[in-house]
Amino acid sequence: MTAARTARALVRKYARDAETGGFGPVPTQIVASDEFSPPPQTPAQARVAATVAEIASVNARRLGISRRAFLGSSAGMAAAFLAMNGVFGPVFDVDPVEAMESAAADARKPVGQFVFDVHTHHVAAPRQFANLLQLRRLGQLMNPLLERDRGTMDDLYLASYIKEMFLDSDTTVAVLSGIPSATDTDNILPPDQMAETRDVVNRLAASQRVVTHGLVAPNKGPRDLDEMRRQAERLGVSAWKGYTGLPFGPSPRPWRVDDEKVAYPMLEVSRRLGIRNICLHKGLPLPGGVEAYFHPRDVERAAKDFPDLNFIVYHAGFHSLPSWATDAGPERFDASTRIDWVSDLCEIRRRNPTLTNVYVDLGSTFGLLVITAPLLCGHVLGMLVQAFGEGHVLWGTDAIWWGSPQWQIEAFRRFQIPEPLRVRLGYAPLTPEGKTKILGLNAARLYGIDPHVHRHGVPADFVSRLKAAYLEDGPQPSLTQYGWVVAKG
Repeated sequence: MTAARTARALVRKYARDAETGGFGPVPTQIVASDEFSPPPQTPAQARVAATVAEIASVNARRLGISRRAFLGSSAGMAAAFLAMNGVFGPVFDVDPVEAMESAAADARKPVGQFVFDVHTHHVAAPRQFANLLQLRRLGQLMNPLLERDRGTMDDLYLASYIKEMFLDSDTTVAVLSGIPSATDTDNILPPDQMAETRDVVNRLAASQRVVTHGLVAPNKGPRDLDEMRRQAERLGVSAWKGYTGLPFGPSPRPWRVDDEKVAYPMLEVSRRLGIRNICLHKGLPLPGGVEAYFHPRDVERAAKDFPDLNFIVYHAGFHSLPSWATDAGPERFDASTRIDWVSDLCEIRRRNPTLTNVYVDLGSTFGLLVITAPLLCGHVLGMLVQAFGEGHVLWGTDAIWWGSPQWQIEAFRRFQIPEPLRVRLGYAPLTPEGKTKILGLNAARLYGIDPHVHRHGVPADFVSRLKAAYLEDGPQPSLTQYGWVVAKG
């Protein structure tokens, strides 16, 4: 984390929204998870926020509803996309009538689309992590009043996870993930609690709505192999999540997935256990980690040596937002425009055309870019699809750090790779069929889940019945995000 970043005061997004009335259907400022520090709101984002507020005031008055009720409707979401088109150019497929009539916006939604989010989180109650999560610690150092603000942790616990993921979004199935730590007591959501969440939600739903990661940290030594066996046999995990840049072990150090002595025993155990999906946090270097080890370069050899395992590169290897990207025009993008470390990852795939066991996850990367630099978002998506194919890009949101993932789902459904980029760089358009693959079918194939199983409207499905009761009372989306933003001033 840079000195400039640490000098900025951070505030909780939810607390600021409540104080200023700044709730909205789509965030207009980058929100930090526990995994990166946010930059300030850009001038373009400020213009989007002002335009959304203006549309909301006019249309809410016209409809005879409150401004917040309008922003929480499908029309409010459409208004946000119209505002972004006005600032960034035509990147979202939206008609002005949708910002006036929710029915028009709802009619555009795909019916029965299978949405499989491979990248979600929550915190195990009643755990408090002011002394563990780097950004929360930073926020407390800069604003001591946050020491008394314990109530907002409720927004990161299980009840909020269910509401945000399954009541306030179109998510069908989610992968619940976690972050390795030195001990379980230091963990935001240990594997046993992940499995408990999965079982609770699936029992409530009487159907499969959640699958879980197990956590791996081979740099802890042989004991981690025993822990893998325990998680597989007792908890029934469906994949592994590892953070190569986090130092663990007697002499703490990071690790590489292509290290024959450290990582290959882990991969061999995974193979014997029948767990084929190896998910690796790459890009977005974590505070407290070793930056170079979050680079995806080590995936190349490991994927070659273990062709029967799938290597899923989280965040698509995206390092950070380039300083030039927020006000760049189409002319800034050409074949030489490199994006750290996405370009490196795409080059791995291009020089290995048979390396079909490498996949990329969009968690945080899409959400961050689509509201900040839509042209760069189109460049990154275009590169990924061009290099890996639309069958190897997986939908992830990093919810619930960003609040309900619905705005990201809607943004992806409507997002179009800008025509100038398609012309200049030969990117294929994102078709409805391709988006359906990315939003769910690709991950369903990897996780062995039948996307055609009916998970909604079944009387025994408590989550669906709860959603029906929730909608009868009138939906009340939180319209906020629970991470950190840079304070104004």
